Amino acid sequence: MSTKSSKKSSKKKHSKKKSSSTEHPRFEVPPREALRADGVDLEHFDRGATPGWSHGKKAAEHELLRRGEELSELQERLFAEGRTGGSRSVLLVLQGMDTAGKGGIVRHVVGMVDPQGVDHSSFGAPTPEELAHDFLWRIRKELPRAGRLGVFDRSHYEDVLIAKVDALVPADVVEARYDEINAFEAELVAAGTTIVKVALFVSLDEQKARLGERLERPDKHWKFDPSDLAARARWPEYQEAYQAVLDHTSTDVAPWHVIPADHKWYARLTITQLLLDAFRDLDLGWPPATFDVEEQKRLLAQA
Repeated sequence: MSTKSSKKSSKKKHSKKKSSSTEHPRFEVPPREALRADGVDLEHFDRGATPGWSHGKKAAEHELLRRGEELSELQERLFAEGRTGGSRSVLLVLQGMDTAGKGGIVRHVVGMVDPQGVDHSSFGAPTPEELAHDFLWRIRKELPRAGRLGVFDRSHYEDVLIAKVDALVPADVVEARYDEINAFEAELVAAGTTIVKVALFVSLDEQKARLGERLERPDKHWKFDPSDLAARARWPEYQEAYQAVLDHTSTDVAPWHVIPADHKWYARLTITQLLLDAFRDLDLGWPPATFDVEEQKRLLAQA
């Protein structure tokens, strides 16, 4: 081959490699590092930032779908493992004030995987029966089954957030619950559940805009609750309660990740990546056949 053609071939290969890199942009800093709650001060937290991602909205939406394909396959592998005697599961804990985007995460992130492998639960005000038990009683009943991706849209943390702000229980009870939650989550992890905890935070201005949209659009009226305005009026108290949660319950086995949520596309991409990393860590394969594959092929051919 001539020198000229060699240079042309080399240039072509280099160009192709560069195009591939541009086509699939990556996080400069992985979300599990960039968004870990350790040392986060919510008073100065920028809710409109996009830590670790500089490629913009369009690239993020493309990468969301691409990552979703892998997430879907890994979730299917976990489901298959659970159907064949496995005991592992993944639990996504979503916390955030109203309009923070929890519902969007369920639709646009969790919605990318097979629903038969998902156990979804949402925790509102406790019923009289639930109040008659320990605050974790109702939580334990909804834990993901083996092989499932569990989703808590609000969770046991309501009992140290709303309970703290509205003084539903004495302050010393709230303080004791932090340790109870840490012990509970350590127990879950030891039993084979990987916990991914994310707290979504929007700015006051963005929350106002989202609430305004709900009032302006008839198709969004069902999502508006007048109590949201009462909670908004107590913004500083809720931020203080969330700060206490992050300070007391972000542990090595179940760390919190704090998501700037003014940009919905960024929140969805980062949470997808956090889930994807959790599933990758499980090193999931396909369960081996419990029958003679070749024999079944032969029988099928004769059928």
